[in-house]
This record gives sequence, structure tokens and C-alpha cells, in this order.
Amino acid sequence: MRYFVLEAARITGWLLATVIAVLSFVPPWLRPQTALPHGLEHFAIFAATGFAFGLAYSRKPVLVMAALVIFAGAIEIAQLFVPGRHARLSDFIVDALALCLGVAIAFIPARTLLQGA
Repeated sequence: MRYFVLEAARITGWLLATVIAVLSFVPPWLRPQTALPHGLEHFAIFAATGFAFGLAYSRKPVLVMAALVIFAGAIEIAQLFVPGRHARLSDFIVDALALCLGVAIAFIPARTLLQGA
């Protein structure tokens, strides 16, 4: 069971990171819209991604957080080169905080899963 959960978390984390990258690089009119405020949309998807990676790679949470903050920065910088998209410091801050919070929240269930490992 433990292996299944960790493997599912790895797949989910990489899938969510891919979705974030794809949706960040498409023209704005191709991006799905929800009724949620922009900042909450960012926070939700990035927190879920952080949680998945935090669960999947729980042995080094600080390293995971650092890598995910770099990922968030790279996404924002790359948007400078996409017509119709904008790099925003506020998006980076929300994204980085959400990623780190997701990893931190995943720490407790991850430790429980790994106690027998």
C-alpha cells in the first residue's frame, strides 16, 4: 500500500507540474477559466503540486521546496517570451508559497507512510 501511495504521488506531482507548464505557455484565450479569483487558482494548483511532490519525495523536503521554487520562477520567467502572457512577481510569490506549504503539509502523512520503511 505504501509503495502504491508514493508512486501515485510521484505520477500526480509530475502530471500537475506538466499541466502547470502547458497552461502557462499557451495563449491566454486557450487557458481554462474558473469562477475563482486568479490568486486562488494559482494557490490551489501549486499547493496541490507541492503536496504531491512533498509526499512523493518526502525524505528531502527542503530540497524539494528549493527545486519547486526554482520551477515557479522558471515558469514566470518563461512567460516573458510567450505573446499575451505576463510574468508577475505576485504570481511567483503566491506560487512559491503554495508549493512550499503543500510540501510542508505533506510532511506529516509522508512520515507516517515511511515509518515502516
